[in-house]
Amino acid sequence: MTAFKSDFLQTLSERGFIYQGSDMEALDATAKQGGLTGYIGYDATAASLHVGHLLQIMMLRWLQKTGGKPIALMGGGTTRIGDPSFRDEARPLLDDAGIARNLAGIKGVFAKYLDFDGPALMVNNADWLDKLQYIDFLRDYGRHFSVNRMLAFESVKQRLERDQSLSFLEFNYMILQAYDFVELYRQYDCRLQMGGSDQWGNILNGIDLTRRTAGGEVFALTSPLLTTSSGAKMGKTAGGAVWLNAEMKSPYEFWQYWRNTEDGDVERFLKLFTELPMGEIARLAALGGAEINEAKKVLATEVTALCHGRETAEQAAETARTTFEEGALSDNLPTVSLPASELAGGIGILAALVRAGLAASNGEARRHIQGGAVRINDVPVADDKAVLETPHVNDGVIKLSLGKKRHILVRPE
Repeated sequence: MTAFKSDFLQTLSERGFIYQGSDMEALDATAKQGGLTGYIGYDATAASLHVGHLLQIMMLRWLQKTGGKPIALMGGGTTRIGDPSFRDEARPLLDDAGIARNLAGIKGVFAKYLDFDGPALMVNNADWLDKLQYIDFLRDYGRHFSVNRMLAFESVKQRLERDQSLSFLEFNYMILQAYDFVELYRQYDCRLQMGGSDQWGNILNGIDLTRRTAGGEVFALTSPLLTTSSGAKMGKTAGGAVWLNAEMKSPYEFWQYWRNTEDGDVERFLKLFTELPMGEIARLAALGGAEINEAKKVLATEVTALCHGRETAEQAAETARTTFEEGALSDNLPTVSLPASELAGGIGILAALVRAGLAASNGEARRHIQGGAVRINDVPVADDKAVLETPHVNDGVIKLSLGKKRHILVRPE
């Protein structure tokens, strides 16, 4: 591990955030001087960010905590095209109203991690992209891009080699993304763009364009693309994405996601996703056998506290304790409402599992039942033709469970 002089890079290095960087010695010296401004861009393709974005969010947070100025760049303009990188087909195009709704949801995420009363900014690239005069833009900036070089990027080559269409609209995305760096440098003296390692080529485009057109000394820093020890993609589960907005993934379910971390990932995730001191992380990582579960609970509570607040995190931990250790129901378990009239007529267990979010399809629900993982009010379900109905209601709810750790309260309304 390289020893850095700046608190920012030293912190990122010892916690495992750094995959690749440009001119790291100069970047370290710039960060050491204090006041380094850096950004990460986020297109508004959904109403929330998810766990897969969390590593980069933490990089912005550490930049602020070590005296720098983070910029969360909202892609109000670039979302109208959609990043084609490493995608088999074009993203669905969103209308302006949809983009605005998604931006509002994403802004709520960043308010939890960055202090916008301090030296942190949220900027929307629509502020400059929407005003571009196309011919002037192509003349001034398009001439700095070689089509030969653009075609050589791995993300583009993959689409072309698979004989999958890459529209001219999408092809423009990398130019607009590079231009974002130029504008941020000019307006905010932003010197650093960060992102996942899959964005390396796009970030280098921005560095080159900023140096050519604005004469700026700017830098790139990427983080590793994370998978779990078993090879699963971070932030994806059988039930879908693990969203950072409570309206899309309850704090309890979020806590459970981290509680279910694989043993081999506990130390790494404590370093990346919590702010616990390195000595405390080493102590937790040294726990063996069944004691590793205590480290997982600490991980779950600390990550949830950053995302949803300390009180909510402690509440989720207590809900898990009473549910699993005492077998009690808790009002803090995730809840889904079903019409009382439907329950009176009976809802098939397969449909009930899908509507509760415990399965993505009837086929998946059936496999869960065949595997003995489904219970109604803690009673195992063996028949995939079983019905959820009014007599199952106990104290106003029905407890629907998948395995030992996923529980949903069904409330008639």
